[in-house]
Amino acid sequence: MNEGAGRVYGVDGCPRGWAVVAVDPVGPPRPELTLRTSLDGLVASGAVVAIDIPIGLPERIVGPGRAAEQAVRPLLAARQSSVFSVPSRRAVFETDYAAACATALATSDPPRRVSRQAFQLFRKVREVDALLSAATQGTVFECHAEVAFWRLNGERAMPTAKRVRGVPTREGLAERIALLVDHSVEATFFHDLPRGVPLIDAVDAAAIALVARGCAAGVARPFPDPPDVDGRGLRIAIWA
Repeated sequence: MNEGAGRVYGVDGCPRGWAVVAVDPVGPPRPELTLRTSLDGLVASGAVVAIDIPIGLPERIVGPGRAAEQAVRPLLAARQSSVFSVPSRRAVFETDYAAACATALATSDPPRRVSRQAFQLFRKVREVDALLSAATQGTVFECHAEVAFWRLNGERAMPTAKRVRGVPTREGLAERIALLVDHSVEATFFHDLPRGVPLIDAVDAAAIALVARGCAAGVARPFPDPPDVDGRGLRIAIWA
């Protein structure tokens, strides 16, 4: 994959690293999917990158997660359970689940523990946080797959769940693939995926890549608007 050649990128975490979809910023997207173990070169390239991982970590949480999570949940109707509540920066940097829960309780109002699903993301959240600063974040945008599909679906939540009890659903994936095909992603893109990239992560990364086109064009919207900012100067918003 050739960074810096005018392409933009959608990124979704997967068990073996990161599923990265490159697309052209205008015209037919011509998606290309790769599996990466690190994002440092991609972020350093200056290309526009939309990524489904929390960016910007407040020192204290008021309500059910950051303002970004609170802003997008009402958009998603029955799909809003896909938006995990992100705890404080201190809690995210705990590497033990019990310690993360204790720290989250001490830094939230009302006090809230950390869900197991959210805790599984923390290693990747820390990885991305280490790559960004207030000066270098200008081309990196936090996204969320279901919010991306909401945007692509005419600002309507997808009718069918993509996962049930952690297991991908055939109908939910088929709905999302059909929507991506309607947005000029070739159906063949979903065939013969790179080893180590599950279909569900390829689907999500492709949707996020289409949001990256909107970020590059300046038409994507932040939720909330204007974004919050954390103590490191990082924007706290989900873009779509």
